[in-house]
Amino acid sequence: MQFWARPAHLSSYRDLSRRSDNSVSSPVVRSNMGRFCAECHQWCQSGDFSRNQWTKGDGCSRCVDCVGAPLQCSECLMTFVDQNALNMHMQVHRPRLITCIVCKSRHFKTSANMVQHVESGYCTGCTGKDNARNQIYDLASQLRGMQPYMTGISLLTNGGGGHGGGGVPEFPYQCRQCDRSFRQLSQLMQHQDNKHNNTRMLQY
Repeated sequence: MQFWARPAHLSSYRDLSRRSDNSVSSPVVRSNMGRFCAECHQWCQSGDFSRNQWTKGDGCSRCVDCVGAPLQCSECLMTFVDQNALNMHMQVHRPRLITCIVCKSRHFKTSANMVQHVESGYCTGCTGKDNARNQIYDLASQLRGMQPYMTGISLLTNGGGGHGGGGVPEFPYQCRQCDRSFRQLSQLMQHQDNKHNNTRMLQY
């Protein structure tokens, strides 16, 4: 196969995009195994694109030099633009080894997913959102390892019941590393997992 050769008077392939009369020319197709980068307009081989960028199609793909070195999943080789996106994706590959501590019938990939299941109010062993929120708060309050993650916000009545008869604080949980507050324990646990690599926060 004979490839098109760049004329010596053109400084780069991007010079092909306009003629002297400023009209836009058609892109030059060189091979099925490469394409022009949509950002730098340089001709790149397929290996110069991440899989995500390559699937965007001709005219939309950006090469790795323009995107930056992608982060790749070691399990399925998908690529991601930042560490947080990769961390979130890695949960897909975890086995469902965590059993709900309330209904004992559902299994989850993370403790945060299990707590989220209870907090939703649909767990058969703890029905109702307000009831579930109160029960989760009571459990967390009794665990010594959870004390650094409990806030000192004044109590608000929540459903008429709650911890000590006074309800649950509006934002009862906090991240001790970055001082963010959370309404649900599952939100704090997901934050700890994704941002601080703490997957064993809730011990029971």
